[in-house]
Amino acid sequence: MALLHRDEFADKEVDCIYIAARRSEAKRVEDVLSTTGVDYVVDIEPFETTILGLFRSERDGLGFYVVAGQAELCRRVLRDAGLVQGLVDGRIE
Repeated sequence: MALLHRDEFADKEVDCIYIAARRSEAKRVEDVLSTTGVDYVVDIEPFETTILGLFRSERDGLGFYVVAGQAELCRRVLRDAGLVQGLVDGRIE
């Protein structure tokens, strides 16, 4: 399966399952999802981080979206692959 254009998910309910902060992290997520055989879409997604636990900063990351019915499976395989920092448990509006 593969990275799809967002228009191909236009008529489907989708969930954001992961927000990658770095390119290397995004590549690992892509590899896991492709190996699992899941179609996915990526888009820029803002996220909040803290510096030294004190200062909040908003950055842009790469959000990974899948059909809602596959979201829990995808979260599980990403967690099993050690990709936990950017996991999103729920729908982003």
